[in-house]
Amino acid sequence: MAHWLEGIFAFLFKYRPAEYAQGTLAFGAPGSVKLLLIAAALIGIPAVLSYGTVRGKSSRRDRWVLGGLRAASLLLLVVCLFRPMLLLSAAVPQRNYVGVLIDDSRSMRITDRDGKPRSDWVAHALGGPDSALLQSLRKKFTVRLFRFSAAAQRIDSVAELRYASNETHIGDAIEQARQELDAVPLSGLVVVSDGADNSRAPIGDELLSLRARSVPIFTVGLGAEQFDKDIEIQRVEASHSVLKGGALVADVMIRQRGYGGQRVPLVIEDSGHIVSQDTIVLPRDGDVAPVRVTVTADHAGARAFTFRIPVQQGEQVAENNAHSTLVDVRDGREKILYIEGEPRYETRFIRAAVAADSNIQLVTLLRTADKKFLRLDIDSATDLAAGFPKTRAELFRYRAIILGSIEASFFTHDQLSMLADFVSVRGGGLLMLGGRRAFAEGGYAGTALADVMPVIVSGPAVPDSLTFFADLKTALTPDGASSAVAQIAATPNASMTRWTKLPTVTTVNRIRGIKPGAITLVTGATPPGGRAGDPGAPVNSYEQPVLVYQRYGRGLSVAFPIQDSWSWQMDPNSPPNDDAYSRFWRQLTRWLTSDVPGQVVVSTPTDQANPNTPVSLRATVADSIFVPRNDAKVVAHVAGDSGAARDLPLDWAIDHDGEYRATFTPDRAGDYTILVDASLPNGVALSDTSHLRVAPLNTEFVDAEMRAPLLQRIATETGGKFYTPATVSHLADDVALSKHGITVVNQMELWDMPAMLLLLIALVSGEWAYRKARGLA
Repeated sequence: MAHWLEGIFAFLFKYRPAEYAQGTLAFGAPGSVKLLLIAAALIGIPAVLSYGTVRGKSSRRDRWVLGGLRAASLLLLVVCLFRPMLLLSAAVPQRNYVGVLIDDSRSMRITDRDGKPRSDWVAHALGGPDSALLQSLRKKFTVRLFRFSAAAQRIDSVAELRYASNETHIGDAIEQARQELDAVPLSGLVVVSDGADNSRAPIGDELLSLRARSVPIFTVGLGAEQFDKDIEIQRVEASHSVLKGGALVADVMIRQRGYGGQRVPLVIEDSGHIVSQDTIVLPRDGDVAPVRVTVTADHAGARAFTFRIPVQQGEQVAENNAHSTLVDVRDGREKILYIEGEPRYETRFIRAAVAADSNIQLVTLLRTADKKFLRLDIDSATDLAAGFPKTRAELFRYRAIILGSIEASFFTHDQLSMLADFVSVRGGGLLMLGGRRAFAEGGYAGTALADVMPVIVSGPAVPDSLTFFADLKTALTPDGASSAVAQIAATPNASMTRWTKLPTVTTVNRIRGIKPGAITLVTGATPPGGRAGDPGAPVNSYEQPVLVYQRYGRGLSVAFPIQDSWSWQMDPNSPPNDDAYSRFWRQLTRWLTSDVPGQVVVSTPTDQANPNTPVSLRATVADSIFVPRNDAKVVAHVAGDSGAARDLPLDWAIDHDGEYRATFTPDRAGDYTILVDASLPNGVALSDTSHLRVAPLNTEFVDAEMRAPLLQRIATETGGKFYTPATVSHLADDVALSKHGITVVNQMELWDMPAMLLLLIALVSGEWAYRKARGLA
């Protein structure tokens, strides 16, 4: 429709709208025309005024209408005598260059153009001497062809295209082509692509450089903006590290078109072996919906988990139905410090619940009397010999801390600050249990830990008097239903039911609210006939969170304000061999330690890469109190499963304290282990390990619909224009009008355009018709 309207405009006004947009209006009449205009005015003005003196059958309105039509006709003739013209800067033919960049990636093979692949249009438009687009460009410019994927490369013809690359970096390719043509007069660059850019770098920097150098980009978008029928797994969001035997929670982001509401299987594989399968309902067309799944990581090491939906009948793209993520399944022992202020059943049952977990070491400091402690599960006789750690280095050796029923006054001001820093700076997990000496009742209001907690801690300290008591019946919240830590049965539905059937628990800690950003997983409410409120003035009902958490700084803080979760284990009505209680506590302690960083942390932007693609390494180094160190010697030992290895020094990144960077390029497919060793000046040696899988990826087929917004942005921000195959016929003319390179100013006459003649005919005919209609002819 737009193309048809543009043709009508060009017929009436001689030139296309693009030419008017680029040109400047001027008049080319010589000075002698002024005398003619004066003569015309001397003749024309009396002629027009004569209508006012005419009497007879004409009325005053008739004379005004006829005079206006006659004046308009004369004015039109005067305009024509002025010789209106369009001054347009255009490229001098064959004196300028144009670079044509053609997408050579695998996504160009997608068949979504009337049963033909996207590459078919390239072959017809740019494939030979008879190709219309190539010929129109060569009539005006010297054309240089490039193919591009992750980089741009000069080619002589499109016959050299293979459409086999697994990456598309449009910004990098444009910049490389511009640099190669920097020494010649360049009118612009033409980018032929589906816009399926999968570079991790934002394209804004390249566009800024092109704007500064006045290089317009003309983009040609290939492919359908929407597939008719397709299912794709866009990405999988999951932790990159988990303890052996722990639950791996993954959010699988799914988008589809043409299959809305259908039920399809979601298959999960661990290094090629199916470990789980579930049936899911697909979202509405175009919506990206997360599907949360949980699998158990039973095997230690670097494991490749693949999430796959079988190809459905009629799908246009089969390669985007699966997505893999690499997970480091650790088989180490995580050390947690549990400090309890009084002997109670809760301590005994918690320790028993996690005792069978070989990956959790629950170091316990239990106060049995004033200044007397029982130490359990310690590594040596000197551990905690002086009581609770008094230095950050000693405290930060633990991965998580559990605070039982112990008053805030037990800790010094510095120790409370250390606990807060343990979460925010060290990145550890902190769990506060309910009890008569916990939360506000334990005097934590106004302390550093009050800021850390996900609940509002306020009110007076009353540790030894029972001022509040409530029975609570538990239930999962929607967030809890999708959280691995709250899954205490075989399936999510069974877990929700099991929570409602657990025995009633009690709390002596009044929770006055949760903080913004905190998330409640389990909530509790007073059951019918239950107790709630001040023992002397009970209330009918009460509700408060039972398990709530928030991210605080680098770490995790969790509140569990009940005092007798052990009653769940003693439930006489529980099914035989019920392990809900022990499962809950094992999952909770593993969760506390799940994402706790070490002193050295090595990472890559992605856990998978294509062969021969540069991979950035980033390592952060800190000392024993987690202060970033800029004076470490850091070396990465990169080893592939083929046996090839290399040592790679990492340099300190000046813009970030404690951060070291390097880049390497894996030259073959396989699994790579990256061991980073860091040596501090005091002789302390630290290390961390990461994993990378190198293999041809299917990223070209994820979000592979033609990305018109990206291509339009590239064209608009650089002064170019966006086209589709249906509108590309004027591309060569538009590039010539870009005002870049060697140009000449063309004078394009406007006085003889058809619109002028048609308007003059309309005015004269209108005057005659009016006279005829009014009987004045």
